[in-house]
Amino acid sequence: MELDNKSMAAADDETEEKKMKQKRVGGIRTMPFIFANEICDRFANIGFHANMITYLTQELNLPLVKASNTLTNFGGTANFTPLIGALIADSFAGRFWTIIASSIIYELVSILPSLRPPPCPTQTNCVEASASQLWILYLSLLLTAIGSGGIRPCVVTFAADQFDMSKSGVAKRRWNFFNIYYFCMGLAALTALTVIVYIQDNVGWGWGLGIPTIAMAISIVAFIVGSPLYNKVKAGGSPLVRLAQVVVATVKKRDAVVPMDPKLLYENRELDADICLHGRLLHSNQFKCLDRAAIVTAGDEPKDSTTPPNLWRLCTVHRVEELKCIIRMLPVWAAAILLVTAQSHQQSFVIQQARTMDRHVAGSSFEIPPASLSIFGTLTVLFGLILYERLFVPFARRLTKNPAGITCLQRMGVGYAANILSTVVCALVEMKRKSAAADHNLLDNPKAIVPISVFWLVPQFCLHGVAEVFMSVGHLEFMYDQSPESMRSTAAALYWLSISIGNYVGTFLVTLVHKYTGSEENNWVPDRNLNRGKLEYYYLLVSGIQVVNLVYYVVCAWFYSYKRLEEVSSVYNEGDVELLANNNGTS
Repeated sequence: MELDNKSMAAADDETEEKKMKQKRVGGIRTMPFIFANEICDRFANIGFHANMITYLTQELNLPLVKASNTLTNFGGTANFTPLIGALIADSFAGRFWTIIASSIIYELVSILPSLRPPPCPTQTNCVEASASQLWILYLSLLLTAIGSGGIRPCVVTFAADQFDMSKSGVAKRRWNFFNIYYFCMGLAALTALTVIVYIQDNVGWGWGLGIPTIAMAISIVAFIVGSPLYNKVKAGGSPLVRLAQVVVATVKKRDAVVPMDPKLLYENRELDADICLHGRLLHSNQFKCLDRAAIVTAGDEPKDSTTPPNLWRLCTVHRVEELKCIIRMLPVWAAAILLVTAQSHQQSFVIQQARTMDRHVAGSSFEIPPASLSIFGTLTVLFGLILYERLFVPFARRLTKNPAGITCLQRMGVGYAANILSTVVCALVEMKRKSAAADHNLLDNPKAIVPISVFWLVPQFCLHGVAEVFMSVGHLEFMYDQSPESMRSTAAALYWLSISIGNYVGTFLVTLVHKYTGSEENNWVPDRNLNRGKLEYYYLLVSGIQVVNLVYYVVCAWFYSYKRLEEVSSVYNEGDVELLANNNGTS
């Protein structure tokens, strides 16, 4: 008896020790190590690609449209790979190991050589990069795309894993977490756009591409150093398999009658325990045809209570609601595609515009590198996030009674509207630039500096920054908040997937515009001479596309229903639950 008591005491001590160990992991102290990885990734990514249009057109001598399409195609690939990385993380590898493996792949870019054709003597006598030189470039871009594929969907969700989002105090500040995350990414972008772009234009591309590579190596070390502190959530199995099981079970029971009382549908807390740590999804009345997957028919439930049912015939309500969540999110998610399409070539075109304008600062000899103009958009994002959190949210909270001020859907809508204004301003500024070129007889001299200040381009960058403060942060928050708990890496990947598809559509749009809008002398998007082009028509075209897209988004947001969640509350006993309906966009 005494031995049994000692064994029980030892077991209790071991359990208590495990609980204490769990309490010691996670929390705010992990953020420096996690954000170091994401900040270095963003720094390296922007350092590699912010000025890449200059590298392609000035160093590899590619035509503007071919160079710009190369970048958007790469952007499409780089933003598609996060879906693969997320599925790997959610299915079996976990977010921690996916981040490490992807960071190492990203670092492999440093071992590839850099090959270039001879310098271009004149605007019309250029030797383009050879096929072998371009394939080295494509391989480098592919490695960075694969590396980003594991980092982008996992870091932000891995950071969120360090906090117990089921606690009311944390949940109400979730919007603040995403603001801080985006603010840190803005600081990384600002550093890359100033320091790295200047080095690339004035020192050389060897250092300009080498420094981002070094930064990526530092990020790997920083992330691994923080490993003992992390709360590492285990992978819950492939989310795509669970979604497929619901679809197959629904098809198999297509003739079954859905009961009027949802309590008659199949529930199994133990089966769902690993995929809903913070509570199960509650039944919703949308897409009721999918409820057939949770109807218990003869032979569905196993004879042994310890054996799970055949999930290709019988699914729990929670698993059915996971699929419903994804279906509800898709129309809102799809609206971001055309927004990205409108933006996909804008950066490349604006850099080429800036290269023809007076870039001197206040009469000094210092010239702003064309790609560094993006700092005005980045600064707008940084200051905008501070003003949003400190001024806008408290003011809006008094009116809406929402802890976040406005819902993430409302926030995204403001971003869509701001981006339309940004593109319209792009068209107006291009008209003014061409007018100045005509006034000084420079229309046929593409390399001449048009006597108009490059700072005319600043307003469109600022408006674009405002759009990011509302749209990009709101979209990321929406995908995280409204996705099923076990699919958050996949949901973050969907955020990047919208960017991927938008880039590919952008390539298709510019290719069509370039092909069908006249000869090279008066094409909307000319390869060599912007002064004779009609780039303002392209900007007006994408502005019109965005107006139609905004109307579509408003309709989708109006009819969207937030997910309803059953959460275990810390103020109740272990078996008790607290029901939370996310009717205001926050938990």
